[in-house]
This record gives sequence, structure tokens and C-alpha cells, in this order.
Amino acid sequence: MTTRAFVEEKYADCPKIRERAHTVRRGRNVVGNPKISIIIPAYQIAEFAEETLASVFEQTYTDFEVIVVNDGSPDSAALEAAIEPFADRIIYAVQDNSGASQARNTAICFSNGEWLAFLDGDDVWLPGHLESQVSFAEREGYDMVYCDALLFGEPLFDGDNFMRTSPSSGEVSTVSLIRAECNVITSGTLLRRSWAQRVNMFDIRLQRMQDFDLWFRIAQAGARIGYQTEISVRYRVRAEGLSGSNVDRCSRNIRALEVIRDKYNLDADELRAWEYKMLEYEAEHDLEKGKFLLIHGKHAEAYSHLRTANKYYRKPKLAIIAALIKVSPRLALTIFKRFRSAEYSFISTHR
Repeated sequence: MTTRAFVEEKYADCPKIRERAHTVRRGRNVVGNPKISIIIPAYQIAEFAEETLASVFEQTYTDFEVIVVNDGSPDSAALEAAIEPFADRIIYAVQDNSGASQARNTAICFSNGEWLAFLDGDDVWLPGHLESQVSFAEREGYDMVYCDALLFGEPLFDGDNFMRTSPSSGEVSTVSLIRAECNVITSGTLLRRSWAQRVNMFDIRLQRMQDFDLWFRIAQAGARIGYQTEISVRYRVRAEGLSGSNVDRCSRNIRALEVIRDKYNLDADELRAWEYKMLEYEAEHDLEKGKFLLIHGKHAEAYSHLRTANKYYRKPKLAIIAALIKVSPRLALTIFKRFRSAEYSFISTHR
């Protein structure tokens, strides 16, 4: 893969980028010269849009503008009906379907705020989210901050918090991002707009993990990035959304590492971190793939993936499960279903 496989849109090209929005409506009550511009890409989120926007307008901090970019969504009629109660207070743009990167970049090019706050169209902010983030960023002198989130939408994850399984600790750097010692959730991120100008915006060739690529680029350029430990976002997990299945999540993690290896000249520390983390991600992918295949009746393949995963994990319990699949897959499935019922239900909904 060559660098020509990647295309970061430049902020200097915003006049041209804005032209791809064939419809733009600015509500008469949109805040002028706001402190914060809220960036919301919209694609097949009509059923969630009202709740998402309501959470924005329930913020205790009010010096913001909202930019919703409809990325050629097939549910546009339903989306526009859902956001109609907020029409006077938002900037609404429609473009042909081009992907989340271009939708976010379009929104950034319509923005006027000092800060950019990112929010996916199916997630929800708690009322004090913006106030706490701006206060934290300005008090500590950060260029970018992010917070924790409460998961909801799927029984397996309901009530859990994002950072329990994807924790953040220590200084945010390229190495800590590679090693997943710092994990940034997009809907909980506040970024100085000047950094989008400085390091370019989202890479439009990346269909997934374009946010990780941008955070990596920002850290590489020397931005100060801070983690605010409080939970101020509700992050929706849904099978048909970007969150997807556990196998999808593992594939995205692997893809993210592949992208930064191919796109950037990693230094020695970054490369060591990359090699370490790739082994872990590949093993995790084999583990989740093995579970998926067991539930969907592909026992020989499930056995193979679990055995491969255990070359990394070296867990006696996993070795026993793999052996049981080979001898009695029905019994292995019964045990999995009984003792991991929520996980079983989540995996069984995916194909």
C-alpha cells in the first residue's frame, strides 16, 4: 500500500469541500461566532436523531452551533422529520453518500467555533458534557480532550462503561495510542479547530478507524491531549451500526494498525509497540472468530481459530474448550450458552 491510497482533506480546501453539499439550511436561531462547533454525521440514524439532538440542546453550556451533515442517507425523509423540531437551531447540509470522513469534513468546513465537538448521530451526551470538557481543556491547557462513556443499546453491554474494557492511563502519545493504553471515543472528543487546520482533516479513503488515524496524526504533531475520567456520554452499541460485532471490532483494530504502519514512518518505539499490539489483536480476532463460528455451527473452523488464539493466550481453560469442540461441539455450545448467555445472545444476532 502506498501513500497514494490515503487522502487527507485540507482545511484550506474548505471552499471547494462546502460545494459538495447540494442542500444547506441554516436555522435562524443558530448561534453566531460560537465557542464550539458540534459535528454530527448522519447516515441511517433517523430513529435516534431526535434523542441525540435533544441531548445537545439540554447542555448546561450553550455557546455552540450544531452542524448536521446528511451523508446521502436512504432514510432522509425520516431523518428530516426527526430533526424538524430543532431546524431553527441547526445548520443542516445534505451531500451525496461519501462516507463518515467526508461528512465530518464537510461539517468542519461549515464550522465557526474555536473548538470542534464530535458526536455520532446515535449517541447521547449527558447535560454537563460540554461544560466539563471546555473547563477541563482550558484549565489544563489541552489541545484535545476526551472522556469516558456509558454503554447502552445491547444487553451484553448495557450499564458497562467504555473505559472498563478499553482503559486510558498515562500520557496520550503515538505509542500509547498504538498500545491501546489510551483509547479515545469520538463522541466524547473536543478538539481545537486549529489542529484540523494544521494536520489536515479526516482521511476520506478510510471507511473505518478514520478517527484513530486523526488522533494519531494529532499526537504525532505534538498536541497536548488529555483524558477526562468522568462519564459524560452514552455510547450506543448496535449490531447494524459502526460498533458492530466483536469480530468486526477486532478487524477494525487490526486495520487501524495496518493503516498507520502503511501511512507513517514509525520510529523504533512506535514499531515495537505496533508489533506487540498486533500479536494481541490477531489473537483476540481468532478468539472472537472461534466463538462466532461455534455458535453458527462451523465447528472445525471454530476449533482451528481457538487453537490459534491460545498460542498467544496459553490458557488451560481455552485449551479445554477447544478440545471439547472437537469431541462434542453440541456440549461445548450448551456450556457456552449456559455460562455466557448475554454474549451468546449478542453473537447469535450477527451473520
